[in-house]
Amino acid sequence: MSLDATDRKILAALQVKGRMSNAELSEKANLSPSACHRRVQRLESEGYIRDYVALLNARKMGVPTTVFVEITLQGQAEEVLEAFEKSVARIPDVLECHLMAGTADYILKVVAENTEDFARIHRQYLSRLPGVAQMQSSFALRTVFKTTALPV
Repeated sequence: MSLDATDRKILAALQVKGRMSNAELSEKANLSPSACHRRVQRLESEGYIRDYVALLNARKMGVPTTVFVEITLQGQAEEVLEAFEKSVARIPDVLECHLMAGTADYILKVVAENTEDFARIHRQYLSRLPGVAQMQSSFALRTVFKTTALPV
């Protein structure tokens, strides 16, 4: 199914405020509440809407420090990649892990309380990841822009 302009309005509105009532959403999409509800159900069933979540404030949660960790593995064999990916997925402080094209094999987004907490995360988890040849960490000084909204 392709998305029409009304579907895109619904998706854009829900990305900004996922807990919006159906009545409020139907007004923004210029639809009746029942038609809007059917569209949202269709967008969910077809996988355009994957989930609904609460986005937490990292500072309030005590993990205001963001660290990007570039990892180069010793090799590219499938079993090396699989072992690394299974292990990294179990680290609670890692928010994202991306297989990369470029100088590093993977890049991780890690949250921590501060530099001392990141040292603990490094010692307890990152240094024990299988197949790692090299690791480079970069601390974010300030978040200039951040969104979870995809372009619709």
